[in-house]
Amino acid sequence: MKNSKGDKTLEECFRRLVFMRGNDKDLQAGMFSYVTLEQRVPERHPLRAVRQVVDQVLGEMSAAFEALYSKVGRPSVPPERLIRALLLQVFYSVRSERLLMEQLDYNLLFRWFVGMEMDEPVWNHAVFSKNRDRLLNHELAQQFFARVKAQAMGLMSDEHFTVDGTLIEAWASQKSFRRKDDTASGPTAGNNFHGETRTNETHASKTDPDARLYKKSHGKESRLSYLGHLLVENRNGLIAGALATQADGHAERDAALLLVDDAIQKGRKRRITVGADKAYDTRDFVRTVRAWGAVPHVSQNNKNRRSAIDQRTTRHPGYAISTRKRWLVEKPFGWMKQIGALNKIKLRGLQKVEWLFVFTCAAFNLVRIPKLREKCA
Repeated sequence: MKNSKGDKTLEECFRRLVFMRGNDKDLQAGMFSYVTLEQRVPERHPLRAVRQVVDQVLGEMSAAFEALYSKVGRPSVPPERLIRALLLQVFYSVRSERLLMEQLDYNLLFRWFVGMEMDEPVWNHAVFSKNRDRLLNHELAQQFFARVKAQAMGLMSDEHFTVDGTLIEAWASQKSFRRKDDTASGPTAGNNFHGETRTNETHASKTDPDARLYKKSHGKESRLSYLGHLLVENRNGLIAGALATQADGHAERDAALLLVDDAIQKGRKRRITVGADKAYDTRDFVRTVRAWGAVPHVSQNNKNRRSAIDQRTTRHPGYAISTRKRWLVEKPFGWMKQIGALNKIKLRGLQKVEWLFVFTCAAFNLVRIPKLREKCA
């Protein structure tokens, strides 16, 4: 019914709005899609730039992959797809291979990044894990890391670095840390350790013998752990060196010397500087770094002791700059523990732990490189 001026009534307006509503009862019965995976991924998606860098690195490693596989037998999961899938597991904090395979089954973005067809069946999670173990070796992880770092040339400083270490909690419980001569077994074994003095000399974990009981600072509880060590360049905070070791009081400085020695051996024309926190302020560390031709920009530890860093180092402006840049080493540690799931590692044994640590460092650089290239363009 219209009013005297001929305008539409409220009922007609309401009916018109109701008819604009879409129909939710249509069945999803389509069997074919005319849109490719390449078209479904947006042009500006961050993974596109990462995929270009990854494909170039994997192409350079083809010969190394070829040496890992036999010339006869059934074809295995392609190592290039394995690595791309493992990178997705790090990028998106997927907690297990089973969940990764589930995501890969219905997530079209994951399928595109790995290189799978839209209707290609995914692997069984056990098959994926078994094939992944073939890649769990130190040499391959370091080679992958080195080739990723080579993609960042021009973005990294080759003179100024910072070194530090972090605690990685092992995949082992406190109850598994029992006396080495203890042969007890069963669900209650190792429960009664309260009040017992436990040390790494007399005790060891039954589930992860390479883990060590360790605490990073005073006032913290001891945990079965490993140590991860980084050498970070001071321009953009990219990782220049990575290493994982067993946890003990000397591992941080020893690993730092290994990383510094590797940086010096690159044939640089100028002396490098190495920043570090107060834990590295020891005479042995400072003397060794200086003897190798590097400058130790270590924070002074003057609490109830005499620092090994004197005015020969602190009087230069570069020392203050290195002190201000030292926070850059905390960014990859935070990313790898929060995103890369290294807060409590789910692999056992030093070899596997070091592989995952170095691989996660490469993943961190892969995320940063495209952003820095776009910024510098």
